[in-house]
Amino acid sequence: MVAAHPEQGWSLLCNGAIVFDDSGELLPDGSVVAPHRVPAERLAMTA
Repeated sequence: MVAAHPEQGWSLLCNGAIVFDDSGELLPDGSVVAPHRVPAERLAMTA
């Protein structure tokens, strides 16, 4: 990890990728990895 900004919700990795707290990523080539979110229905079942 090159830089961490937990107050802003992101970290810069040594390979140039930016990783967000919601599990999304912005890769060095500009491509995006969507966040891996759990559907609300599944959250309600585990509560």
